[in-house]
Amino acid sequence: MVDRTERVTRVTEPVETPAVGQQEVVERRVATAEPEGSLAARIIWYVAGVLLVLLAFRFVFALLGANPSNGFANFIYTASHPFVAPFFGIFGYNLRYGVSRFETFTLVAMAVYAIIAWGLARLVTLRQPRA
Repeated sequence: MVDRTERVTRVTEPVETPAVGQQEVVERRVATAEPEGSLAARIIWYVAGVLLVLLAFRFVFALLGANPSNGFANFIYTASHPFVAPFFGIFGYNLRYGVSRFETFTLVAMAVYAIIAWGLARLVTLRQPRA
């Protein structure tokens, strides 16, 4: 919680002479909440979000059988390959439906990276008080 001082000016009119106003200045302390999380946690979640969106594109493209010779699809497959490569042999089967395939390893990679991002974000915000 961050404390800030707020200055309030009130104009009051006495009952005896309604035409003459008096000013009363009151200062009070107002507690405001900090923005959720630290800057480091927000950066971690931003990077994790970009990575998860990239992996989601890869999963959907593979599921729909996107042409890997297309420029955008090739970029998605190439950019996401280093992040899914550690999970290639995690399951012994490969579900293939014609040109499309269900990449279970991509889903596992998304879950693992989301858990890692959550852990890192919690680690950098350990000493912050909970609101």
